[in-house]
Amino acid sequence: MDPGRKNVDDTALVTTRLMLPQDANVAGNVFGGVILKNIDEAAALVAFRHARKNVVTASMDRMDFYAPVYVGDILILRVAVNYVGSTSMEIGVRVEAENRLTGESVHTGSAYLTYVALDEEGKPDSIPKVKPVTKDERRRYVEAKLRRKHRLIKRNR
Repeated sequence: MDPGRKNVDDTALVTTRLMLPQDANVAGNVFGGVILKNIDEAAALVAFRHARKNVVTASMDRMDFYAPVYVGDILILRVAVNYVGSTSMEIGVRVEAENRLTGESVHTGSAYLTYVALDEEGKPDSIPKVKPVTKDERRRYVEAKLRRKHRLIKRNR
């Protein structure tokens, strides 16, 4: 493996959590904010593992909810680095809800978060590049690079 790059699989993770009554709104769906909190925590873990230094959430440019998550569902987050710049990285999160009784799983959302690595003084710090290997990883890399370009254009306006 290239010492200046990390494979996506080296830091990716899948995490699960049972959605309980305290996670719900009055309709019995899980609050979007509860899901967002879980997304940010899981994505931060992947960012920490990739950078091996402190990281902060810089942005979440998109969160799409495709279907509700219900109390009693198993929330599944599939999390991986999509793209790495010099001090920042995009982390992609696929959100699924699994019915604990039937095992049926539904893709309920997707999110893209940007994290910045920090040095000991709290300043942006360099991080290893990512090495996409599979066809899917290469596709996500190209798409993330395009999203980054659009983020930078918006920021510079």
